[in-house]
Amino acid sequence: MDTTDRKEKSGSVSSANTRFVPMTLQKRDIFSETYSGHLEGQPEYAVVRRSLENVPFYARTLARWLARREARALAAVKGIEGCPTLIHADRRGLLRDWTVGTPLQLAQPRDAAFYTDARRLLREMRRAGVTHNDIAKPQNWLMTPTGHAAVIDFQLATVHHRRGRLFRVMAREDLRHLLKQKRAYAPGLLTPSQHRMLAQKSLFAQIWMMTGKSLYNFITRRLMNWSDGEGTEDRVERDGPAIRAALLANRAVKDVAICTFARPAKGAGVYLFVESALPEDELSALCPAPRPELIQRVDKLPRDAKGAPRLDALQLVASNRLDELVQLQENAPELASVLSPIIDGRLNFTDRDRPEQRAS
Repeated sequence: MDTTDRKEKSGSVSSANTRFVPMTLQKRDIFSETYSGHLEGQPEYAVVRRSLENVPFYARTLARWLARREARALAAVKGIEGCPTLIHADRRGLLRDWTVGTPLQLAQPRDAAFYTDARRLLREMRRAGVTHNDIAKPQNWLMTPTGHAAVIDFQLATVHHRRGRLFRVMAREDLRHLLKQKRAYAPGLLTPSQHRMLAQKSLFAQIWMMTGKSLYNFITRRLMNWSDGEGTEDRVERDGPAIRAALLANRAVKDVAICTFARPAKGAGVYLFVESALPEDELSALCPAPRPELIQRVDKLPRDAKGAPRLDALQLVASNRLDELVQLQENAPELASVLSPIIDGRLNFTDRDRPEQRAS
């Protein structure tokens, strides 16, 4: 569905016919659960729901504040090509349309036209008085099928009613973060003035790095259970052989695939995919200490042409990298039937591990 079709479609949706049909749980943290799906009776109309229904009581006030913040920002950017369209919002969460595109860390655009369009997008958001404040993350940028730029996840966006100094500084930071993406994927396209802008952090950014960033890291990594890839020592090599031997000693276990996943402030966790009919609690009891943090029983492991488990695909599942899994299944459709139930049954719903987020 292209941008024009999406806008026309969203314009015809009222609050009376916004019953959401969930398909896939994309992410879960302390403040919300994010599902992709479609509207009832309209399977072709892909949408995303950020649900607050299962938020713990101690986080509800802040979760609702963040959801209201996102809804205000989405309402303000309505009609801007490359921004999601808000369909409905209430105390239980919000519903927006699905933006079709490839995350930047996968698309890795090297065409100047993409960055020109991305600047156009930020310019139109600035005219609407909106700063995104979270586009240092490449997964919040998308390249659409037509090669245009799009942004998602407006949870931290700000709607500015006054175009004062703070607005100008935050808008500049949005642009500087876009240039960081350009530096990562198309450094040869940077102009001398853009190099200078990248080298000159605003005073606001410097103060943030010295003060607010520590609080932000505490909230996102410890409270919200987001991960950044730090401390991921190789436990597969250290603990894997003993775990594998113990499980395969049981005749009910056909095979074992061992991956890792990032645990905020706790290093790496071991994630097992076990091809067996035994329930997961029995599989856990078979493992020697230290036991794996997550064990997922599967009917069938995905395998390569030589019959070995596809650890590349299973690592994406363990890390909750749904965007990469979609692309993998498109490139290798023979994997889809085996991977689909494994993805649906995955046990890690934290935000995807993105080492790029550590860049200043």
